[in-house]
Amino acid sequence: MDPVAALKERFGEDILYVKEFRGEITVVTKSELIVDVMMYLRNTPGLTYNFLSDISSVDYYPNAYGDEYDGTEEYDYRPERFALAYHVYSMLYNRRLRVKTFMMEEDPVAPTLVGVWPAANWLEREIADLMGIRFDGHPDPRRLMMPEDWDGHPLRRDYPLGKERVQFSFNMQEIQNHKPFADE
Repeated sequence: MDPVAALKERFGEDILYVKEFRGEITVVTKSELIVDVMMYLRNTPGLTYNFLSDISSVDYYPNAYGDEYDGTEEYDYRPERFALAYHVYSMLYNRRLRVKTFMMEEDPVAPTLVGVWPAANWLEREIADLMGIRFDGHPDPRRLMMPEDWDGHPLRRDYPLGKERVQFSFNMQEIQNHKPFADE
């Protein structure tokens, strides 16, 4: 069964965008429907995407095409700042599918997929911790990578960079002069 045709037949206009590039298919849907879409992909005979291999997040900040660009061009569909990409695999049919959803910058939140795939638990925690995307209904929303008192989400593209400069041959002496060394 063709997964794109099946999704379009079942969800109609809620399948916002489809792209095939180098044999990989990406389907974009609304974030509020991600649980329904994933349940359909997992449970429908002929599709049987029974393995969640990864969840990744993307921060498209800043809008490199200017303020006029709304992110909906055919070559680069990205209508909002944050995106989640769910990579699912059908072991029965040996095929992969990427399902993508976008979230607004002001309040990036998506429903959790822990009820569909328990493996989503730590993947969503990692994304929540490092990118700041909340997962509504997550059973354990604690930070995973950073300390509880850490301020911010370090994988966001507008997160301030650290203050230590990289040492190269041309600036080695300048950096050595400012490093704190133990007194002898």
